[in-house]
Amino acid sequence: QVQLVESGGGWVQAGGSLSLSCAASGRTFASNAMGWFRQAPGKEREFVASISWNGGKTSYADSVKGRFTISRDNAKNTVYLQMNLLKPEDTAVYYCAASLNYDGPYYSPRAFSEYQYWGQGTPVTVSS
Repeated sequence: QVQLVESGGGWVQAGGSLSLSCAASGRTFASNAMGWFRQAPGKEREFVASISWNGGKTSYADSVKGRFTISRDNAKNTVYLQMNLLKPEDTAVYYCAASLNYDGPYYSPRAFSEYQYWGQGTPVTVSS
């Protein structure tokens, strides 16, 4: 079992920044690829970013590339999402997810179905 708790969400004006954290507990965190997803009101959950277990590979949705940065600290069992140049369309609940799958050291999945554990989410609101 893996327990995930997100924090750092809140309200920010367009052009501002927020930093999200996801603290993991339970089974060995360092062996899991991790991802961030988001779900806006009335929309489906969508991929935002992912990172391989060793941090060597990251992947981003086109909509956030160049503005968001995913990172992890395996010693602290924490994954981060630094969000810069935020836009109103980034408004959503942001979810952290852990994947038990393994497909090499640079496995950083983008598909919802590749993740087995999810946090409760943290809301982010970006005002124009």
